[in-house]
Amino acid sequence: MFRAAGLAALAGAAVIPAGSAARRAFADDIFGGNSPLLFHSPPLQPFRDELPRLPSLTGTSLELSARSATHAFHADLAPAPTFGYGDLDYLGPTIESVQGQPWTLRYTNTTDSNPLAADVDTSLHGMSEHDRHLTPTSLHLHGAITRPDSDGHSEMLVRPGESLTHSFSGLNDAAGLWYHDHAMSMTRINVYAGLVGVNLVRDQFDSGLPDNSLGLPSGEFEVPLVLQEKIMNPDGSMSIRSNITVPQGKWEGGGTGDVGVVNGKIWPTMEVARGLYRFRIVNAGSYSVWNLFLSNRQKFWVIGNDGGLLDAPVLTDSIRLAPAERVDVLVDFGALQPGELVELRNDEPPPAQAASLGAVPMPLFCQFRVASGRGFAGDVMTMYRGGKGQPALLPALPPVQAQRTVTVNQPSAGLSLAPPMMTLNNLRYSDPDIEMPAQGAVEQWNIVNTTLEPHPIHLHLVHFRTIGRAPVDLVAYNRDNPRPDVGVKWAPDVERYVTGPTGPPAPWEAGAKDTVNTYPGTVTRILVRFPTADELGFDPDATFSAASSHHGMSAELQGYMWHCHMLDHEDHEMMLRYRVVR
Repeated sequence: MFRAAGLAALAGAAVIPAGSAARRAFADDIFGGNSPLLFHSPPLQPFRDELPRLPSLTGTSLELSARSATHAFHADLAPAPTFGYGDLDYLGPTIESVQGQPWTLRYTNTTDSNPLAADVDTSLHGMSEHDRHLTPTSLHLHGAITRPDSDGHSEMLVRPGESLTHSFSGLNDAAGLWYHDHAMSMTRINVYAGLVGVNLVRDQFDSGLPDNSLGLPSGEFEVPLVLQEKIMNPDGSMSIRSNITVPQGKWEGGGTGDVGVVNGKIWPTMEVARGLYRFRIVNAGSYSVWNLFLSNRQKFWVIGNDGGLLDAPVLTDSIRLAPAERVDVLVDFGALQPGELVELRNDEPPPAQAASLGAVPMPLFCQFRVASGRGFAGDVMTMYRGGKGQPALLPALPPVQAQRTVTVNQPSAGLSLAPPMMTLNNLRYSDPDIEMPAQGAVEQWNIVNTTLEPHPIHLHLVHFRTIGRAPVDLVAYNRDNPRPDVGVKWAPDVERYVTGPTGPPAPWEAGAKDTVNTYPGTVTRILVRFPTADELGFDPDATFSAASSHHGMSAELQGYMWHCHMLDHEDHEMMLRYRVVR
């Protein structure tokens, strides 16, 4: 958290001599906390770099490669090894696709080394020593309604020198999706290294053009913001390690960063005109939930989330965003005076594991500098669905046909000093007892979080609606239902242990979602309709071949995955397969 002195110091940071006691005190203010158990970035001056605008990529037959590169995250840091997509040395271009228009993406892995090779844990599922340098990758279009052989399955690997053509259906509504690496046991490594990009799906209403029928800002006034947090080394390289208690090369249960990164730059600044902006925000971080707000506490409008537009805008002064969640917001700088400075900040406490080691909130992402010129002068509509020139209203919730209880667990290692495992239903990824909902079924999933941390749960293929969350008596739940050894499914019915009413979701969670944040000691209820092959135009339960696997052999795969989107967690068993059966 910023202290008052830190706020006042921001504007004058450039004059503080490097290495001085004053600069160290300034850095302490910005970074917040100096736990001896945590690694820390070197002191860095905020707002030295302009916010990068990510280039766009359009068309129905695209090519994209993952490549090794070098990138400078800050003007005072040297370039260091990274991954990037396409021509970028970090992150990837913003792909624009159109609803109803199928498109293909030929993806090639051209990486020749891994910038975080020393951090690869070869004891994780399917890993071996050669994965340190012959980096396995798998491109996943997160939130897309995608046939199984193009979904970026974690076992369908593309190694250096290999290519894979993805066929995307174009079935998604207009929305802000994102693409990222999803390789088995390597996701946290490859994403942290830079394999992340945005996909904006357009339609006849939300066209991205100046004359769009929704009156939304476009062009220079529509800006994707890819938010991350990192720990930097003095030589400009990234540290994926957050604490000294875990040796290098061993899996860590998740750690917070101490610098905010937006579109690949640490604490950048952006000049904004005096008008309305549309920010397409994604939490592309590995671990932290953020409570985002503007430093002047002005309100903004949330008009959409993971799956597309809400029926009506939600006016708020903050929004909580978990890893993998997206939010579509309108911010009006029109009433501000030229020269005013506004920062995008966070004050969410870190998860329990990180807090126990002394982590504090990473407080800052970027700055907006208000210019004198006038910008987009359109109005915020009262509705974004259901009117003339608008998409249809969100459908009413269908009746529940079946209920399914699933659990999120962190079984301890007993007296061992090893970190706890991360599991869903007390199972490992390879265990065969998977969920198999029927095509066309409407199910209520009751997700019981038995841990002390939030866990954002993502289901591939489908979108769902969040019903709400209710408190659970975990002591009684665990007492009456002793958990067996890992590998035996454990998902007891939770209803008799619910201790209070189901609280409604936040207003901006009302739309179609693909990721939901589950809170400690609660049951999170979501409503999912699983599509049929006839509706999709492909069989979601079709088998497909993974030509490259961790063992260099072909494998027959089937179905999709559901998992925690804290990337360290999904890399160590908090991910299961599921099938949508006929």
